[in-house]
Amino acid sequence: MLKFVIRRLLLLVPILFGLSVLLFVWLRALPGGPAQALLGERATADSVARIEELYGLNEPWYVQYWKFVSAAVQLDFGNSAHTNRPVTEEMLRTFPATIELAVAALVFAIGIGIPLGYFAARKYGSWLDNLSVSGSLLGVAVPVFFLAYILKYVFSVRLGWFPTHGRDDPRMDAEHPTGLYVLDGILTGNLEASWDALVHLVLPAVALGSIPLAIIVRITRASVLDVVHEDYVRTAEAKGLWERTITRRHVLRNALLPVVTVIGLQAGLLFSGAILTETVFAFDGVGQFIYEAISTRDYAVLQGFILVIAAMYVVVNLLVDVSYGLIDPRVRVR
Repeated sequence: MLKFVIRRLLLLVPILFGLSVLLFVWLRALPGGPAQALLGERATADSVARIEELYGLNEPWYVQYWKFVSAAVQLDFGNSAHTNRPVTEEMLRTFPATIELAVAALVFAIGIGIPLGYFAARKYGSWLDNLSVSGSLLGVAVPVFFLAYILKYVFSVRLGWFPTHGRDDPRMDAEHPTGLYVLDGILTGNLEASWDALVHLVLPAVALGSIPLAIIVRITRASVLDVVHEDYVRTAEAKGLWERTITRRHVLRNALLPVVTVIGLQAGLLFSGAILTETVFAFDGVGQFIYEAISTRDYAVLQGFILVIAAMYVVVNLLVDVSYGLIDPRVRVR
């Protein structure tokens, strides 16, 4: 297993190198260029030339790329042209909100999706199966922002069960050492603040997790249906093994590989930010901040955030590969 993990880790190096090259080329191919974005309407030929000389943008591309990679390794992405704060500080401010929301959405989607997909497959053709298929189709078809507004109107405005926006109640006056509000409440012993942050997470997590939930239900159902008709499952049933043993060792273990793949892809999407959900619920996360950076052509922010998000995707794929090896030992020898 250790050799398998090491091989996957070594593959990260060329992948990240390729990502950095593509990002470097793409940003410099955008209209206007970084100097134009920094100066805005005040840009003149002389001022653009001064900015390019100040930031080394007039140097050969390979010199610029080397400086970019050297700084990125140290997590130094420069300052935001919009807020004039270091990009790393903006990451530390916005990423915890998105990570907390993404984890909550994944817990919601996985916690309901896998059991529902499994039982729907085992009760093939029943009302539960038909309901799960119809519900998953509806979950994929309904836009996230529309579902978010419905949830907000019903459970916040009409019933008053959940807050309408934000990550916590400002009156809590809670400490946030990590930026993960639920965890911060536990670490500081302020369980009331932790509960308040959790309540604020419910509606955004349900809205954001609706599409991953629908996909996980369908993939789990299809995968389980394929596995239950395999010879080894029928043999286990003929031998009189307990239903629990058949489910755990033979059905779920073999059906989980495609499900884990889907979960990994969805996790990468969620961790990269959810603009619509964060906007509807005023959740100050990565998605909303990147949208503002695109609107203002904030190259330093785009360069730093996109590279970090791409690295997160790669790490999630690594975790998926490792989980393959844990679920199916045959994968380790490939």
